[in-house]
Amino acid sequence: MGMTMTQKILASKAGLDSVRAGQLIKAGLDMVLANDITAPVSINEFEKAGFESVFDKKRISLVMDHFAPNKDIKAAQQCKQCRTFAKKFDIENFYDVGEMGIEHALLPEKGLVAPGETVIGADSHTCTYGALNAFSTGVGSTDLAAGMKTGEAWFKVPSAIKFDMKGRLSEGIGGKDVILHIIGKIGVDGALYKSMEFMGEGLSCLSMDDRFTIANMAIEAGAKNCIFKFDDLTNSYVKEHIKNAPGTFAERKWISYDPDPDAIYEETHIIDLSSIRSTVAFPSLPENAVTTDEIESLGSCGKIFDVATDDKGRIKIDQVVIGSCTNGRLSDMAAAAGILKGNHIAKDVRAIIIPATQKIYRECITRGYMEIFIDAGCVVSTPTCGPCLGGHMGILAQGERCLATTNRNFVGRMGHPDSKIFLSGPQVAAASAICGYINAPEGEQK
Repeated sequence: MGMTMTQKILASKAGLDSVRAGQLIKAGLDMVLANDITAPVSINEFEKAGFESVFDKKRISLVMDHFAPNKDIKAAQQCKQCRTFAKKFDIENFYDVGEMGIEHALLPEKGLVAPGETVIGADSHTCTYGALNAFSTGVGSTDLAAGMKTGEAWFKVPSAIKFDMKGRLSEGIGGKDVILHIIGKIGVDGALYKSMEFMGEGLSCLSMDDRFTIANMAIEAGAKNCIFKFDDLTNSYVKEHIKNAPGTFAERKWISYDPDPDAIYEETHIIDLSSIRSTVAFPSLPENAVTTDEIESLGSCGKIFDVATDDKGRIKIDQVVIGSCTNGRLSDMAAAAGILKGNHIAKDVRAIIIPATQKIYRECITRGYMEIFIDAGCVVSTPTCGPCLGGHMGILAQGERCLATTNRNFVGRMGHPDSKIFLSGPQVAAASAICGYINAPEGEQK
């Protein structure tokens, strides 16, 4: 019986010739990840269990990104606990203020994830690394504590859904539009505990940043993990970044996996990339996807999703956030800068831009993006998850609306439970910041 990409990786890491969907296995881990919110819980469990060593100091990553720089005393205590743990066990991949970035952008950038590897993280968006042909998934903090000690984790092998990508994206359309389109199509539980496996000739037009964005939001469809077929683009990215990995980690060997011709997929979805338009997810689920081709009928969409509009059917916004582990990469910054250049955000809009890593932040300075952002009336933050989870750097008040390039628009996600969050890619977010209401970028308006 043939295996999917995910099943091949899990079989290899479990030391088995093959695995099948639903099988319980114990697999070896290549990387264990936690942040300043989840790591303290794992550390508490680690210490409660009486563990006195970690399985491999090179294969644990602790990233202070959620509430760092610390927003309050509790956040400061959490980061201090992580620093103490990292120092005690000489954790090589500990990233604090000044060196950290948003974890799911930072690890690939540092070369800490490679094809065929298994990664667990105490953060649901750990599924991001499937863009690199790796198996990566979020786990609870207790499972993470066990992983830090043993270098192993138990998994139920997931069944899979195949996404066959056809055609090419139109100009100005990106990975965020693709994944919102897909979640709108299958729903937030459409891939529940399944592997979303992407392949097909259409992959050639998806940049690595597009793939990271798509994989990042697989969890928003309920998926256990997401994985992309390995190709020349993946190979180039991995070779470029792994050579800069810390110490001897740069010399590690890796192997990519393709699905067997007779691999079993529960469903197959053919995605015509050429048909995808800029897309916005309405509150309060990522599946509430509306294309900007329908911008003139957003009044009716507002009624469907219980969003009030003005007398022209427009949806006014109070805040825009461009950043996060979903869309805080350099291409996202470039897209936003291209639209904001020579323009200014609307009078009543707050625009917050957050490069995902220090390297991206610096490149934004070099390319002149920072000047564009500031001249446009935006505020630029050091790398942080910040507003995405309602942490800091952009909390919403009652009744306010935010258009964000983040990954979740649940009730109360960014602040007050009576606020509303819309999701989009950076192009729509930047164009909407200028207009003051949700709008398609110039050239896409119908």
